Amino acid sequence: MAPLYATMRSKFGAAPLGSLRSQLLRWLLIPLVLLVALNAVSVYDNALDAADMAYDRSLLASTRALAERVAIKDGKVVADVPYVALDSFETDTLGRIYYKVSGIDGETVSGFDDLPPVPANVPRSEAYPALVRFYHADYNGEQVRIAALLQPVYDDSMRGIALIQVGETLDARRGLSRKILVDTLLRQAVMVLAVASLVWFAVRLVLRPLMRLKIEVENRALNDLSDVDQALVHKEVRPLVAAMNGTMSRMHNLIASQRRFIADASHQLRTPLTVLKTQAELALRENDPDAMREIVRSIAATTDATVHLANRLLTLARVEHGSEAAGMAPVSLTAIVRQVGLEMALPAVQKQIDLSLDAADEALVDGQELMLHELVTNLVDNAIRYTPAGGKVALRVRVDGLKVQLDVEDSGCGIADDEREKVFTPFYRSSGALETNPGGTGLGLSIVREVAAQHHAVVSLASASAGPGLRVVICFDSAA
Repeated sequence: MAPLYATMRSKFGAAPLGSLRSQLLRWLLIPLVLLVALNAVSVYDNALDAADMAYDRSLLASTRALAERVAIKDGKVVADVPYVALDSFETDTLGRIYYKVSGIDGETVSGFDDLPPVPANVPRSEAYPALVRFYHADYNGEQVRIAALLQPVYDDSMRGIALIQVGETLDARRGLSRKILVDTLLRQAVMVLAVASLVWFAVRLVLRPLMRLKIEVENRALNDLSDVDQALVHKEVRPLVAAMNGTMSRMHNLIASQRRFIADASHQLRTPLTVLKTQAELALRENDPDAMREIVRSIAATTDATVHLANRLLTLARVEHGSEAAGMAPVSLTAIVRQVGLEMALPAVQKQIDLSLDAADEALVDGQELMLHELVTNLVDNAIRYTPAGGKVALRVRVDGLKVQLDVEDSGCGIADDEREKVFTPFYRSSGALETNPGGTGLGLSIVREVAAQHHAVVSLASASAGPGLRVVICFDSAA
């Protein structure tokens, strides 16, 4: 579990993952709050535009009311504004209103003569069928909104355009703006709280199947490695459950393989240990020194065979349960075969076997050097064991494009065609091998196939090039 956790930390960051529920709530609610805030700003702006339009319409109505009282008398522009009208213009419950009537030549006819003039860059309002302009200005230290209306005036003696301006302080508008803002924020806050509650309950409801899956896995027996029902969770989580089932299936196969190995190993070791015990008991009862020496010699031979079997069993266990990806790197198969040839030269010389090597200068493969050494050692050891005295064992390494081929050919008893697949089964021995070397273990080719599988190599058996014998061919992918 520790390497897996370290791998996950390296891929997804140093900090451990927190609560899925809290992450879902954060990713749902934080964007929601931002969207609601943007919506509140938009609603507020729209409400202000509507309020400004309403107040501008009221301001225009006041301007038109004044325009109706503007006329020409005795060749002059006059404004007949009664005191009651002046009172209604000059005071207001929420703000103050100012007005000014200018004549044809720009002279002040009535009202506040210091009211700010119309800026030159203010366009005519397109919202109303009138020659009116709206603008903001500072007047007596306050911000005011002013409507400026051009009003035609004429009589029999003259005609022209009078300017009527009505300004209003922004107190009423600001009060309405604050009310709109408060109402908008209250409505949006209530909506956010309601949506947050719904999202919390929804997330809790959606994650309930994961909680059921957690309880189902926790309540399982230690030896229960059966598949988890994928119907317990949603469709999006089923690939995870499928991966869990695959992992448990591999664990089941691994445990079954270990049990099988232990059973086979105990069975295979029981016979030589029993023989050793029998030989020791015979030695204890024997008084003849020559006979005892012969028994001790048999004990030594049995011990050597038992040690060889134990080493093969340990090698097979290490190969079967090792990681095929650990320590993979480009290695020279030529150098490994040459090293094994030197190591096995003495047994070959003792049996008067011609051990030869024909190898490419540089044959690189991706692999684990120790495991490849074990593979070649098993092949050469088997070839020497099952080749009679005076025979030949040839080692060849060839590079063919993107492939590297290893051949180990001997002049021994060979393997019949119908047994060539069976000999890769642990402890299985061919009929020829039983006759040639009764004390073998039947593990050599099993180890070879396991190592080759970890290196994505293909193992095949064939007859020797000339005469009896066996040719083992292993084809690797080149690392060059």
